[in-house]
Amino acid sequence: MIVAIANQKGGVGKTTTAINLAAAMALRGKRTLLIDLDPQANSTMTFLDMKAVTRSVYDAIADPSLSMRDVIIQSSMENLAVAPSRIALAKIEAKLVGELDAHFRLKDKLEPVLAEYTNVVIDCPPALGLLTVNALVAATHLLIPIQSSYFALEGTDDLLETIEKVRARPNPALRILGVVITMHDKRTALARDIRAQIQKVFGGKVFKTVITKSVRLEESPAYKESIFTFAPDSTGATEYYRLCEEVMDRE
Repeated sequence: MIVAIANQKGGVGKTTTAINLAAAMALRGKRTLLIDLDPQANSTMTFLDMKAVTRSVYDAIADPSLSMRDVIIQSSMENLAVAPSRIALAKIEAKLVGELDAHFRLKDKLEPVLAEYTNVVIDCPPALGLLTVNALVAATHLLIPIQSSYFALEGTDDLLETIEKVRARPNPALRILGVVITMHDKRTALARDIRAQIQKVFGGKVFKTVITKSVRLEESPAYKESIFTFAPDSTGATEYYRLCEEVMDRE
């Protein structure tokens, strides 16, 4: 299963979800590859020392002589490898402008290493540009994090339109795995109303597991850890492990 985690809105929990879903898969004994397609490289920094990153996904995509295997680094966590990002990834659109295979670069580079992993998780940037389209073309499934906030569904139409364009030609097999509600404050009436609204729009695609607002989840990236090592007994760890179980059940 190749899961792209995408939403063009920033601050909705994409990277937090990518980090902790990949970690949960690894904890379940599944050989997992986390691909960081966000130039901010927060997923990379959670699991790797940036000083050890000499090549990134940018190099694999931009350089025909390099393979994805040339950039993948095994993390300190068992069963989890990372294809790292660096700020240079922000230049990829300019690098590939006019290239006929621009949307297929990630898919083509990924295919030779797929047999080595049970699952691949792709952390997408907060935009619907070339990097996100590359992720959607390469993926088998899409997971959409939506923040439990007043503007939760803002921009969703653009994302769904992009998905349909990808399905129309480059990747007809792509399907929405599900929608996960993040940063949910169950104490407020507004959050409950927004959850009902998301449920109305996406129906059965909404995961039963809801990721509640959590200080521990917010703190863990600052300490460069997944929630499972930073606060293994926390609500966030329990919720992301449950989300992983739901994801695996929908495979």
